[in-house]
Amino acid sequence: MSSHGATATIDHHHDHTTSTGIPNKKLLMWTFLASDCMFFGTLIATHLVYRLHPPPGAPVVTQVFSIELTSFSTFILLMSSLMMALAVNAIQKGNLKSMRWSLLTTIFFGAIFLGCQVYEFDHFVKAKNLTLTNSLFGSTFYTLTGTHGTHVAIGVLWLIMMYVRSFMPADTGRDRSWFFRNVLHVASVIGVVVFAMFAVLGLVHTLQTGGGLGTFAGHHFGLLLGFVVCIATSLFFAQPRGAVAFGEAHAVDVESMGLYWHFVDIVWIVIFTAVYLLEYL
Repeated sequence: MSSHGATATIDHHHDHTTSTGIPNKKLLMWTFLASDCMFFGTLIATHLVYRLHPPPGAPVVTQVFSIELTSFSTFILLMSSLMMALAVNAIQKGNLKSMRWSLLTTIFFGAIFLGCQVYEFDHFVKAKNLTLTNSLFGSTFYTLTGTHGTHVAIGVLWLIMMYVRSFMPADTGRDRSWFFRNVLHVASVIGVVVFAMFAVLGLVHTLQTGGGLGTFAGHHFGLLLGFVVCIATSLFFAQPRGAVAFGEAHAVDVESMGLYWHFVDIVWIVIFTAVYLLEYL
């Protein structure tokens, strides 16, 4: 009786467990994250060491950084971590619809973070003349933040694939176009993010140059049209199409993905503190 009770308290969502009681997939993810932690630790330590001994002619970092933009992107990434936790909680309860919306929101926030980082890099190179090769600070900065950005991009791709997988029909023989259809669905969602970001940047530039909404609409009609088309396409593909083969039994897959995403967020908090905020102390 006691043996049955001890077994019943452990629910690994149908995944095989190791002798430690941890599912194989989660143990593999923890092992990977441990090695990745040492990798990021090396990059952060290298940046901090070279920061203490800047060579002659090194740029004034506080004149290069845009702390407002970086603070905004940090907040966005933290909110994505919250949505990832909600996605894990939803699939553990078998709420597939809620999990999908949480994953889509996490993808949305992750894409915004990547967009902010691309804009930041482009601004640093073109306006501040901070490149990978013209200063030691630039070399360590771009290597560290670029590596983290690559991790975020991989995470967004993983989220997209998990979202697509959640629509896999129970009988794939009767619906062979499910994967292509849902890839288009996610592409439309990413399109909404991209068009919206460029539209906002265009609106800000128009207002700064003294133009109005009419001027903005005339010069950026293609952006607005693409934004509307992507929204309509996303709503069309979001319609349910019968039973799927994804459910609570796959919760461990979402949990493993959540571990990766939370790790990426935690690493960014350390990077934001050590690379950005430390320069203002």
